[in-house]
Amino acid sequence: MMEMSVWLAFFAASWAISISPGAGAVAAMSAGLNHGFLRGYITTIGLVLGIWTQVAIVGIGLGTIVATSSVAFGIIKWLGAAYLIWLGISQFRAPALPLEATAETADASTPGSTRISAGRMIFRAWVINAVNPKGTIFLLAVVPHFIDPTQALWPQYVIIGATIGFTDLVVMGGYTALASRVLKALKSPAHISMLNRIFGSMFVIAGTLLATVRRAAAEHL
Repeated sequence: MMEMSVWLAFFAASWAISISPGAGAVAAMSAGLNHGFLRGYITTIGLVLGIWTQVAIVGIGLGTIVATSSVAFGIIKWLGAAYLIWLGISQFRAPALPLEATAETADASTPGSTRISAGRMIFRAWVINAVNPKGTIFLLAVVPHFIDPTQALWPQYVIIGATIGFTDLVVMGGYTALASRVLKALKSPAHISMLNRIFGSMFVIAGTLLATVRRAAAEHL
């Protein structure tokens, strides 16, 4: 098990990790913008599942392969970058639907539609955090400082996953709520269209930055 002092230190670090701006925060705010808080919060579930995937990858040692193999890092990096850019373009082109839009008036095939399934929302959010080599290398750099190699490892990784999952549930919920409140204040299609373009651009920027990250630079995160 993990000592209380060690856990408290990681708990503090987890808040910093969760609050720091990134693709996950953009996804949470985008969900709040398009679906409101209650439905948009579904995205946070996918983001947390993505983080748990990263923790599992690091826990079973695959993270070391990503950190040391240029080919593996490059493949995952470009897949993640392409996905974020695709999300950005979809968000940028999303229709200016108000929060009150009903399932009957929304088009299910439209990226900004309120009829997008919960499963699809979760999957899209999971990919954002799971296919991110920067996240893997970041965890590889941080997690070992809180692991006692003389104790059983899997209970420690469970604690780490649960802790960072909790902080992300809270922080991403805050981002989602913030965006949903902004949406309620901005009723006109012009305002909503502007926000769609802002968040879409943020996704594209995040994807572009991920594409330009070199492994050597990522190791210092």
